[in-house]
Order: sequence, then structure tokens, then C-alpha cells
Amino acid sequence: MQEFFTWNALLTCSGATLATTMLTQFLKELGFIKKIPTRIFSYVVAVVLMLLAMLFEDAFSLENVAIALINATVVALASNGAFDAVNS
Repeated sequence: MQEFFTWNALLTCSGATLATTMLTQFLKELGFIKKIPTRIFSYVVAVVLMLLAMLFEDAFSLENVAIALINATVVALASNGAFDAVNS
């Protein structure tokens, strides 16, 4: 394995969850982002990551975008839960 992440890995639940957790925790204290509830921000991060991964993997379609919005909810909830478990 030569990379930490690949776009294809970000299309998996575990890859998307790990990347969402890391980006959310890294960015949540920046400027205007600080005012956004973390759970909402993590959902936005998950959606953006999944849409970018689909775009770069030539999997971008209306059907995939629709399911990505639902899958991003699962990823964001898993990300928040993982952080809460590690943090407590």
C-alpha cells in the first residue's frame, strides 16, 4: 500500500468514516466553522468526501448522489460516535 487513502477507499464505509472523523476534528475549530454544530459539520464533510470520491472514481450519477446523501448520515453518525468513544 503506497497511499494512506485512495478515492476508492473513501467510497467504503470505514474509509469514509475515518476520513470524516479526521477532517472534522482538524477543521471544527476554524473561524466560521466553529459556530456550526459538530454533528452538522461532520455530515457536510461526509457528503463532500463521498461526492468527490464518486467524481474521481467515475461513479458520479444521480442514483449514486441520492444514496450518498443517506450513506453520509451513517458515516457522520459513526464518525461522531467513534470520536465520542475515544474521547470519553
